[in-house]
Amino acid sequence: MIHPIIDELSKQYAGKLKCYKVNTDESPTIATRYGIRSIPTVMIFESGEKKDAVIGAVPKSTLTTCIERFL
Repeated sequence: MIHPIIDELSKQYAGKLKCYKVNTDESPTIATRYGIRSIPTVMIFESGEKKDAVIGAVPKSTLTTCIERFL
């Protein structure tokens, strides 16, 4: 549901950010490490440090606002 939005943002911010998808069923240790309890969860990292998370299917504008705070 949110995958097409992430694809758009990846293209829009090419060279400024990288997008990765993790299947928490296949990688439960990652889900535990970052406290992911709901899907979808979009996390923003800067220099390897988690800065923010957006939980749930949200509009592109919400994700854009979140991303812009860290660019």
